[in-house]
Amino acid sequence: MSDVEKGPVLVTLARNAIAQHLGAPTRALDEPDWLRKPGASFVTLTQHGQLRGCIGSLTAYRPLVRDVVDNALAAAFRDPRFPPLLLTELATTRVEVSLLSPQQVMQFRDEADALVQLHPGVDGVVLECGDHRSTFLPQVWEQLPQPKRFLGQLKLKAGLPQSFWSPEVRLHRYTVEKWKE
Repeated sequence: MSDVEKGPVLVTLARNAIAQHLGAPTRALDEPDWLRKPGASFVTLTQHGQLRGCIGSLTAYRPLVRDVVDNALAAAFRDPRFPPLLLTELATTRVEVSLLSPQQVMQFRDEADALVQLHPGVDGVVLECGDHRSTFLPQVWEQLPQPKRFLGQLKLKAGLPQSFWSPEVRLHRYTVEKWKE
């Protein structure tokens, strides 16, 4: 199955999981064999162009079908930034599914070196330092197109100051294929 044909299957799978949880009708969906292979996904929900939930997996550790369903339910009902989705919101909620590539460790001397290595609009980035960890999907570059600001907001998301830097900072990059309704 081509990547173009995967999108409608993944988006329908995510929407069906949320609809079923809310007791709403679902769409018929054949589950192709490739859904049984391990995959890492993020499910992003928006309403009127604004974020309404986003939860995902950074590594492929379970079948893609399970990953998408669980992340769809988590984005709709367990994203700590938002109240659980209501049935009355379902019709105005748009679903996006992103499939993540395996992560690549970035090698850099310092923050300036890391910043010049980032590919705006392409790289998803995971930041780790001690117990602090965060990620931004490549789609976040649309709101934060400058690498310094992107990385600064990623630090804030991890619970670190924007100006923080340490030799212990670890960065990983990944790409995504994404589909939305």
